Amino acid sequence: MAAPSNPPRAVVIGGGIGGLTAAVALHRRGWRVTVLERARSLAPVGAAISLAPNSLRALDVIGLGDEIRALAAWQGDGGLRTPKGRWLSRSSAAAAAERFGGPLVLLHRATLVDALTARLPEDRIRTSAPATLADPGDADRPARVTTPDGEWEADLVVAADGIHSAVRRALFPQHPGLAYAGFTTWRVVIPVPGVEFASHETWGRGRIWGTHPLKDGRVYAYAAAVTPAGQRAPDDEKAELLRLFGDWHDPIPAVLAAACPEDVLRHDVHHIAEPLPAHHRGRVALLGDAAHAMPPTLGQGGNQAIEDAIVLAHHAPDLAAYTAARLPRTTAIARQAVKVARLNMMSNRAGMAVRDAVIAALSKAAPALLLRGFDGIADWRPPGQPYASEQTPAGQQ
Repeated sequence: MAAPSNPPRAVVIGGGIGGLTAAVALHRRGWRVTVLERARSLAPVGAAISLAPNSLRALDVIGLGDEIRALAAWQGDGGLRTPKGRWLSRSSAAAAAERFGGPLVLLHRATLVDALTARLPEDRIRTSAPATLADPGDADRPARVTTPDGEWEADLVVAADGIHSAVRRALFPQHPGLAYAGFTTWRVVIPVPGVEFASHETWGRGRIWGTHPLKDGRVYAYAAAVTPAGQRAPDDEKAELLRLFGDWHDPIPAVLAAACPEDVLRHDVHHIAEPLPAHHRGRVALLGDAAHAMPPTLGQGGNQAIEDAIVLAHHAPDLAAYTAARLPRTTAIARQAVKVARLNMMSNRAGMAVRDAVIAALSKAAPALLLRGFDGIADWRPPGQPYASEQTPAGQQ
């Protein structure tokens, strides 16, 4: 189909994964898209991202799903452990792929960003371009965005400006905003030569640790601990991790030994506890963390941003339909992430003993029950598109 002579214009504020996915999806649907990113480059500060079958199917819509499956590490068998190393439950990659129609994969965020940017014309991305929403527009006038270099008018503005979104505050000034989730996180991506291990997450008293291999041979590890907001280690964050996790089971000590202090990223976790009244106003659509920041305990933050982007492009310019499709789903998932955080960050010893006993019993009696927590999440399918992943047998790598 020939492109229209005067295609509608979209401006995307934010060049993260959600914003870039939206830009690619809108570009493929005939929109003229410009991405405005305040940083000097799109190189993400961060670590790895876990993509579940729901977001991989969303990426199939823009022709990227199979490329990402090939670039990523398919998360294999693993499970949940105690700090001393006892397995509470075992997870089966094949069982998960069969239940949800595809694999769970892990890759560095930079790999996904590079794949997304490769699908946009070079002149559509502008870095060092901080953007401010000047007017959300309405049915009779375009939205307006200002930058130090001038003003942009757009039929659609996609606000993918992150958890501290200025656009969200401008659209909904009465909303209470972010709440502290009660814990902080650390992340590292490093080589750990000579260490073999099964993927795992380990739950301790008000603390968790996870270790997973990447396809390029590096290790992605993350940790979290209950702590007051704003605290930092008196020396460095590697030393803090050694104090908190240095006596936990292998391979955690080896990962910590291989890490340098500058490898460790630390961020307090905030979320939107009270859902927004809508994910749009005027000609502006909020996307990803700007719309529904959630704790990372389900690994769905980035996945939901990708879903948002595909659904937005499907419905645009009908933003009421976008809100109707996304607000109930993301609200439910965010609430579930909060519930899981209360469970895995538990500090009460008696409660922990009951929790661990129940998980171990369920794992032995009916392993599939532990997968039910992702029913309705990982099996989501994007609207009105064929799904390339359906042509890939479950479990095939």
